[in-house]
Amino acid sequence: MLRIEKDAPDFFIRLISKILFNGRSKGELSLSPPSDESGVLARRIAGEIILSDEHGAVMRKWREKFSISQTVLARELGLSPSVISDYESGRRKNPGVHFVKRFVQVLLKIEKERGKHLGPEFSELPVYLEAAVLDMDEFSVPVGIKRFNRAVSGQILTHPKLTKKISGYTVINNEIAITKLSGRSFLQIFGKTAERALVFTNIKPERAPMLALRFSLLKPVVVVYHLSPPEELDIELAESDGITLIHSKARSIENLLRSLRKLSTAMADESSGS
Repeated sequence: MLRIEKDAPDFFIRLISKILFNGRSKGELSLSPPSDESGVLARRIAGEIILSDEHGAVMRKWREKFSISQTVLARELGLSPSVISDYESGRRKNPGVHFVKRFVQVLLKIEKERGKHLGPEFSELPVYLEAAVLDMDEFSVPVGIKRFNRAVSGQILTHPKLTKKISGYTVINNEIAITKLSGRSFLQIFGKTAERALVFTNIKPERAPMLALRFSLLKPVVVVYHLSPPEELDIELAESDGITLIHSKARSIENLLRSLRKLSTAMADESSGS
């Protein structure tokens, strides 16, 4: 099986996915046109699954990015949850092109029915950033820090910029970001603006996000530590850099992502006046 290394060009995954799904030999396999935002993302997910040596691990990664449980996904696919579990654990091997196509369509269908979707900035992420970035979105209208804090079930530990607004957020697997990304790559987690919240999960004390951000040219408005409480040094660094530091006590990453997407949807509704 052909393997995609972390530094492989992004267009390679899209090209192989297009070849596999453009319907040259099986017209029924066509996905949405690549000009459509959901179609671009669908091709990307499908291509990554098919070209990976670990199909199940990639399927699980994308299911978790969409915050969809195995039970919900299995119900929509008309399968037992154990089938999904078997694929993700590697007990079932190659899922096959038809299953991958259906899997991707169901992910996007569930997300659409929720009234929320992974934004274009997420579908355009470089491949090597996808493992580190669990979610990324830009708010339709800026969000106050106190409201954002409530959404992440947080406790505000530093108070330098509580009157400022947040224009977007990025949820990051800190262990992967710290160990795998270069300094230049790390800057890409800021998305379109530094006026955002960086939400870090999977934090180890010896690899604290505030230490990495200390040497970053860009400084976010808010930094969130999920579950792992910040050390005194983290708080001192946040205060020194004028960053609002929040400790999130959301029960799980899935709950955290769901709350953030709910907030983003609420801001979109407020922006449209609905």
